[in-house]
Amino acid sequence: MSDAIKHECGIALIRLRKPLDYYIEKYGSPLYAINRLYVLMEKQSNRGQDGAGVANVKVEVPPGSRYISRYRSVENRPVVDIFKKINEKYLDIQKNFPHRLKDASWLQKNVAFSGEVWLGHLRYGTHGRNEIENCHPMLRQSNWRSRNLVCAGNFNMTNADELFRKLVQLGQHPKDQGDTITVLEKIGHFLDEENQRVFERFKGIYENPALSDIIEDNMDIQRVLHRACRDFDGGYAMAGVTGFGAAFVVRDPAGIRPAYYWANDEVVVVASERPAIKAAFGAKYNEIKAIEPGNALIIDKHGEFGEFNILPQEEKKSCSFERIYFSRGSDPSIYKERKALGRYLIPQILKEVNYDLENTVFSYIPNTAEAAFYGMVEGVEDYLAEWRKEKIKAGNLSDKELDKILDFKPRFEKLISKDVKLRTFITNDEDRSEMVSHVYEMTHGVIRKGIDTLVVIDDSIVRGTTLEKSILKLLDKLGPKKIVIVSSAPQIRFPDCYGIDMSKVKEFVAFRAMLGLLKDRGMEYLKEEVYQKAIEAQENGTLRKQNFVKELFEPFTDEDISRKIAEIIRPEDIKADVAVVYQTVENLHQACPKDLGDWYFTGNYPTPGGNKVVNRAFINFMEGKLVRAY
Repeated sequence: MSDAIKHECGIALIRLRKPLDYYIEKYGSPLYAINRLYVLMEKQSNRGQDGAGVANVKVEVPPGSRYISRYRSVENRPVVDIFKKINEKYLDIQKNFPHRLKDASWLQKNVAFSGEVWLGHLRYGTHGRNEIENCHPMLRQSNWRSRNLVCAGNFNMTNADELFRKLVQLGQHPKDQGDTITVLEKIGHFLDEENQRVFERFKGIYENPALSDIIEDNMDIQRVLHRACRDFDGGYAMAGVTGFGAAFVVRDPAGIRPAYYWANDEVVVVASERPAIKAAFGAKYNEIKAIEPGNALIIDKHGEFGEFNILPQEEKKSCSFERIYFSRGSDPSIYKERKALGRYLIPQILKEVNYDLENTVFSYIPNTAEAAFYGMVEGVEDYLAEWRKEKIKAGNLSDKELDKILDFKPRFEKLISKDVKLRTFITNDEDRSEMVSHVYEMTHGVIRKGIDTLVVIDDSIVRGTTLEKSILKLLDKLGPKKIVIVSSAPQIRFPDCYGIDMSKVKEFVAFRAMLGLLKDRGMEYLKEEVYQKAIEAQENGTLRKQNFVKELFEPFTDEDISRKIAEIIRPEDIKADVAVVYQTVENLHQACPKDLGDWYFTGNYPTPGGNKVVNRAFINFMEGKLVRAY
């Protein structure tokens, strides 16, 4: 993606189903879970580089022993930093007490991070400063083991303000109004109530310390999650571990955020992406299951697990951006879908280049657009196969004409390379634009100046600023007659509020194009009309019912918006003509039939809170407020 955006976080959970000495005996080391969790998290580093955290819970340790350990980091490579610290503990033992490395009982009594339950998190901060206090897992502590809660998630709540007020009404005094603390305290509140419910049921029958074990064995985590999550409005994959070792991962009812699991007789594993599980455990893709929307995977203190319904499942609206860009393309289904996205663009591309393949060069903007580029290559070749067939069937070809038809090959080139080692650390906009231009290196001598049209595919175009400030200027130096920028995603018109950091409407180049068209056609009065509708809805409490901003796009076709975007992103000082081609929503759904979440393209939000966010974002725009809308 040429426009960098922050997005969903990543979660990783491992539950060892056997005692630690089993893994020491079988794998020759107490580091089995540590090493696997490291792989799980490194293979999801695409999901978060602002910070990371790891928590570990020991099961069945005696009172007086530490049973929850946690490290968090906001260093340059936070995952490496955390696991370096964990491994240093074991290196010290290897140096001073080498015989203890195979003594599971001693390790669990004396060494942190030697427990059976592991929870890891990778953070992309969409809210709050990049400080260690904002890194998951979050910890809610108590002297009752069953009231301790460690929580980490991939989520954004559109109604965090309402959830906060409910906590206050319950008598709590939350230390923060952000959705992370609010969610932690909401689950924690009902965990406390469940503790009390079970305590009341068994008190008088059992005495402590036996009563504590009875409480832990009889707590209904499914009930806790149902009561905690029923007020949530947002996209979430929420993972938690109690102090006694029960664990859960709950997924939102529309399946917006992803969560996958795999289990055998040794472990239960959960991650945000399938390739991470395959890499860490060698699991087969067809054995890795998705947690169903509205369900939770619950693992009890003994390592037994099951998938349980928490909330009624809604129409599935899994985030299509996962398929287009965010998730690792090594997942076979995602790779196939990204190729399809490139292939489905061929009719629009051919029309834009006037079917002149002889004078067209195809390329891509690294790195995540590569799979779509391969799909585009296949689409061009399929078109040429049909073209050759029709030419030959028409007959009356000389040997020379036949040779030309059979020998013709389209031109596919890698014209842009990215130097990932070069950092654009300068904050001044003008200087930073110059630095961005040095991040990309161009392949010269391939384009015939003034003759060739250059088609370059990107996975998505969000703001268009990198294209305008650097990439188009660099491509123009190659001397093409025309540059066609192709997006494998449709036009991003509306803010996201379920994980991606896209909440200010004016940042979207499609929104700016719509504003330009309203001005060009004397229709700017529509802005005030929509603003008044949004203000009225805000005042009467109906902001969630309808997305009023959709009305601003209705007068224009997709092609109208694309042409205006081409005008906006074209630098004044380049010679080449510029055109922009976007994926259609219909083709997106055809390419990704199981992941139909498309609210950023269509404005059709999967929860009522989405409508509230887009309307509030437009109010902020009209009032000149540069703040998040949720």
